[in-house]
Amino acid sequence: MADRGKRSEPGTEPGLFEAAGSREQASAASPAHMGHRDRLRDRFRKGGAEALPDYELLELVLFRAIQRRDTKDLAKRLIARFGSFAEVINAPEHRLKEVAGTGDAVITELKLIHAAAARLARTGLVQRPLLTTGPDVIAYLTLAQAYEHREQFRILFLDKKNRLIADEVQGEGTVDHTPVYVREVVKRALELSAPQSSFG
Repeated sequence: MADRGKRSEPGTEPGLFEAAGSREQASAASPAHMGHRDRLRDRFRKGGAEALPDYELLELVLFRAIQRRDTKDLAKRLIARFGSFAEVINAPEHRLKEVAGTGDAVITELKLIHAAAARLARTGLVQRPLLTTGPDVIAYLTLAQAYEHREQFRILFLDKKNRLIADEVQGEGTVDHTPVYVREVVKRALELSAPQSSFG
């Protein structure tokens, strides 16, 4: 009789906390959205980026930043706010933070994608002849600065074979004005031994 009314000390009931912990671990290890992630990755591997709309491509980027939560809603809201995958990737940090759910981890992933794309393009251009035509220059500058929110004065220094020696932003201004100092441009060209330059 004395034992019937006696309560067990916290943590001594066999299997109680072990069972609860197992349920939590199972839920965390196999959430419903993991199947969606696997299917999305599979579609990307088989069909490439062209097989996915902008918001799903953005979801793939967000997977690394948000590992245990659905990313579809955030991806769709980012696309709705900025207009496209490219515009999300190029959006300034303070505007990204205006979208609920966009924290430091998400912003880091987005800026990493932007930096990687720019580095790959620049590396590829350095390793082959380039900027021999107007469309070449436009294509490069579109990647480099199309989504900047302030005017930039950018100089592309070229060698005799139109290979890129250096790409430098000489100054930034307002949305429609940037000061240019010709003496500084000439000085830098001489330092790089660049016989040609292109301005953007």
